[in-house]
Amino acid sequence: MSLEDRPPADTTVIVLAYGDEPYLADVVDAVLASSGVRLDLVVVDNGCTSDAVRDLPDLPQITVLRPAKNLGFTGGVNLAATHARTPTITLLNSDAVVRPDTIALLVSTLRDDAGIGIAGSLIVLADRPATVNSAGNPLHVLGLSWAGSMGEPAASFVGTREVASASGACLAVPTDWWQELGGFPDEYFAYLEDLELGWRTWQHGRRVVVVSEAVTAHYYEFGRSPLKMYLLERNRLILLLTTFEARTLLLIAPALLAFEAAIALVAVVQGWGGSKVRGWRWLVQHRTWVRHRRAEVQASRTVPDRDLTSLVTDRFEPAQTPLPSAAAPLEWLLRGYWHLVRRAV
Repeated sequence: MSLEDRPPADTTVIVLAYGDEPYLADVVDAVLASSGVRLDLVVVDNGCTSDAVRDLPDLPQITVLRPAKNLGFTGGVNLAATHARTPTITLLNSDAVVRPDTIALLVSTLRDDAGIGIAGSLIVLADRPATVNSAGNPLHVLGLSWAGSMGEPAASFVGTREVASASGACLAVPTDWWQELGGFPDEYFAYLEDLELGWRTWQHGRRVVVVSEAVTAHYYEFGRSPLKMYLLERNRLILLLTTFEARTLLLIAPALLAFEAAIALVAVVQGWGGSKVRGWRWLVQHRTWVRHRRAEVQASRTVPDRDLTSLVTDRFEPAQTPLPSAAAPLEWLLRGYWHLVRRAV
């Protein structure tokens, strides 16, 4: 059947390929085996070093894009999204295997409730499928985020629950909503772009949810390379500087500056101090872009920070990066400070 003869698809699934991609074939097979939904699949070859992309089946619903350079996660998804001709877009990691009904559940959630801007999957660990990898990712008052509820039993999550952001490992968004938000900022390149999209969704008056019955198995590895820490720390600051209102930034400034000094010391001790400094340097060098981005985000939002403080956490709960016991008093101090500050936001 030619592409022209196929019924219209319900969603465009976007997968990026980079490096060896040992799971790409399984990911694509699972997508194609999805039930209850018609779909197109766009694969972006962002620098695949194996035959994984070349070996994909030659099917009308599969489109392979090969940009001239690695566009990062943000740029790759943005490129693929321009090829979507469906009511929704589904983002899927190249190491995340959906269950047969996962995509259909995400699409139907968006179709049945126009107040939802992002529907995320319950992400479980591929090697321990009864254990959560992410049940929605939190937003910490200092801009940090992590795999929410990691390590908890997957069976304890039932139904649809609101979250600050959904994991980019597998989420669906209405195509017109994606276009209204402008997709991902290319400048993020990778990391925290799903948090930024989720937070702006809340700021624009729609909700972000995780659908617990829509399960995806993720071959998760945290890693701690200097490049990853550079991007995480830089993007954390970009997010704060562009999405928080001026009053909120002013109120959290003392805690944020103290944390910056503390995290810089940690970075030096752990060997990625240069990456932390590089992130600060990027912000200074691109201050004009940051200023313009901030103006754009603040001008388009419809919900003030004071209406969203319940979604912001003051607790550190990253199971993969636990705080040292010596930091406990500082965490209690921060929690007390945020308790006072949130009343003034």
